[in-house]
Amino acid sequence: MDWKGKVVLLTGASSGIGEGLALALAGRGATLGLLARREDLLTELASKCESAGGKGHPLPTDVTDADAVQNAADRLQTEFGHIDLLIANAGIGGNDEVTRSYGPAAVKKVVDVHLLGAVNAVHAVVPRMLDRRSGHLVAISSLAGFRGLPRSAAYCASKAGMTAFFESVRLDVKSKGIDVTIIQPGFIRTPLTAARANKMPYLMELEDAIPYFISAIERKKYFSAFPWQLATLVRAGKFMPVWLYDRISGSTRFRE
Repeated sequence: MDWKGKVVLLTGASSGIGEGLALALAGRGATLGLLARREDLLTELASKCESAGGKGHPLPTDVTDADAVQNAADRLQTEFGHIDLLIANAGIGGNDEVTRSYGPAAVKKVVDVHLLGAVNAVHAVVPRMLDRRSGHLVAISSLAGFRGLPRSAAYCASKAGMTAFFESVRLDVKSKGIDVTIIQPGFIRTPLTAARANKMPYLMELEDAIPYFISAIERKKYFSAFPWQLATLVRAGKFMPVWLYDRISGSTRFRE
């Protein structure tokens, strides 16, 4: 795939998977609208994108603010005429006691960032994609969205909702020139996972995981789940009877 001249709006760009994707796509010549809250990190990342051979444009924005996301997308579209690709990647861990205790405000924050943040981004770019009959929407969801996991109610619910939302969007727009890719990674070593004490199964290093994301995007896959070992186990869990699933999953401690 020729990325030169492609304009990408990337949410959650300032660290982790977002930063890795930004640098990888910049290295392929893409122009990136870098959307996240931390302006200082975005400015630094934009400079790295330029050094890698692409273009990076800091767009400091909170994805939960629909108007701000729309303004950021409009700025990028005004400058470059269009947006070819949206990567909805913004995320938070929700791995704290108040979230695990189902605190409504804490759970809402996780859902707002993962699900409604993605909704805000889709709403900001889809109308012009429909006008052009061209575009690609990418959701960075998670294997955690397949079934509920211990100490992960908010995270699992938000990722399950995100997956279902983008699948529904795909059904709405697939005949109108817009592709939709849902990527469901397992555990990747990022700032969100670095503080966990317990071993995470099939943990991937970020630099090893990024090619999987890029391949799924370039191939315009409907779904991409990896690593294959964990994806296979999670998919099998979908078909387990409840008593067996509860026995196996109830003892896991990787969110601690």
